[in-house]
Amino acid sequence: MSIITELAQQAKQAARTLAILDESQKNAVLTDMAAAIRANKDKIIAVNEKEVARAKENNLDAAMIDRLILDDERIESMAEGIEVIVELDDPVGKERVFGTRPNGIEIKKMRIPLGVVCMIYEARPNVTADAGALCFKSGNAVILRGGKEALDTSLAIAELMQETLEKHNLPKALVTVVPNPDRALMQELMEQRDYIDVIIPRGGEGLINYVTENSKVPVIQHFKGVCHLYVDSDADLDNALEILLNGKTQRTGVCNALEGLVVHQAIAGEFLPRVARAFKEQNVKVHVDSKGASYFEGADVIDESGYGEEYLGLEIAIRVVDDFDGAIDHIAQFGSNHTEVICTKDKAKAKLFQRAVDASVVMVNASSRFSDGSQLGLGAEIGIATTKLHAYGPMGLESLTSEKYLVNGEGQIRA
Repeated sequence: MSIITELAQQAKQAARTLAILDESQKNAVLTDMAAAIRANKDKIIAVNEKEVARAKENNLDAAMIDRLILDDERIESMAEGIEVIVELDDPVGKERVFGTRPNGIEIKKMRIPLGVVCMIYEARPNVTADAGALCFKSGNAVILRGGKEALDTSLAIAELMQETLEKHNLPKALVTVVPNPDRALMQELMEQRDYIDVIIPRGGEGLINYVTENSKVPVIQHFKGVCHLYVDSDADLDNALEILLNGKTQRTGVCNALEGLVVHQAIAGEFLPRVARAFKEQNVKVHVDSKGASYFEGADVIDESGYGEEYLGLEIAIRVVDDFDGAIDHIAQFGSNHTEVICTKDKAKAKLFQRAVDASVVMVNASSRFSDGSQLGLGAEIGIATTKLHAYGPMGLESLTSEKYLVNGEGQIRA
């Protein structure tokens, strides 16, 4: 038996132990996990610093290195994220009445875990804690296959979580990190449909495409984050500029950063010079259409073929549109169903934008950087689904469950 098949079998068996745990027991384990991560932050950082140094020696791009780094603040955020999950209601076992048939049979639906979740991700060691905690609270075992860049850090975090599980007389196979980043083992993971119920890839577009095209296990996809801000004709331009700068420059190497700016022509003459000055100060490289090019010094003038890029850096694509419908059309053509934002003072138009735009998160007068599980009250997220089956947007506890039917009768038989 291969190591991957053995790990998958153990996870499947371990998941059954969660069926008998009540919410208070789960919360006690999670509280201790958060405490263990906090108490061992120096150990985690020491391991992480070595991996960051190797990544820099290997000339990994800045966005990848940013995702790899753990410091005091990010480790504290990991621990706090677990503690927020403790405070959230456990969805498992929740029932809702589905209806009563004419023959008196009562039908309910009950929330149940998915079973065994496999996470395949790149240089994001925080995913180990987020996914481990979310899956545990929602009754799932999790198998984590991180990239080689963050493997040692992920193993260090998982070891703390496993020690906590064993202290509570639970199998450590509830949180498993694949100890070898060999791509052949990843391929084998994607063939374990007898033991793994869903695979969630999290990383670059190449990874997502590879998993989607090769997995025999159902995949929840998180494609690239090409997020736009549309500044409408009646927007508060001071707020719009703040939202733009926060979305583009606060942290560039993340999927909820802005990659596109769409501006109504009626306010382009007033707004774009302000954008140009701000971007010059922040060293943001601008790609812009011919309508907006005159406002920017040294900008890259592009046509339609230049839109739809996920830069993950200090770059942005700008387009001036004739009207509201033009903005909707642009987003439909070049967005990635992740996050879209409108700045407007017109409530009716804001509501129309939220109805018309196909994205997992649609915001009005707020930064795209809020498109995040922790910011939306989920405690943490296991990913951001940009396809609609079976979740859409940041995935928290409820997204890691399904429903089964409960049918209660009093001896009825079918004629």
